[in-house]
Amino acid sequence: QLQASGGGLVQAGASLRLSCAASGRTSSNYVMAWFRQAPGMEREFVAGLNRSGDRTRYADSLKDRFTISRDVAKNTVYLQMNGLKPEDTAVYYCAASLLDFVVTAAQSYFYWGRGTQVTVSS
Repeated sequence: QLQASGGGLVQAGASLRLSCAASGRTSSNYVMAWFRQAPGMEREFVAGLNRSGDRTRYADSLKDRFTISRDVAKNTVYLQMNGLKPEDTAVYYCAASLLDFVVTAAQSYFYWGRGTQVTVSS
């Protein structure tokens, strides 16, 4: 089970760190990724981390502000978000894939956790 947390209501320019805790699964056995979905929009790729944790991939528009990481001991994946903007408002989801590398297509991820809401006010 994947459980995302850490969302909230913040002002523009603030930072948040989202957490994705994996229970019953070892997150380092999977490619892990964060997606987000704003109202009326399709789910979009945010960031991903390969199994060994040494390669990351980001949406081009987010790579300067967001950082994905993993704590193997805690079996948790994080998304550090800095300089938040109102357009970052969305429900953020973590997901796991059995592929050998990070892909951006949501349909490649077989397991999804419940999302956490991030709202950024201007």
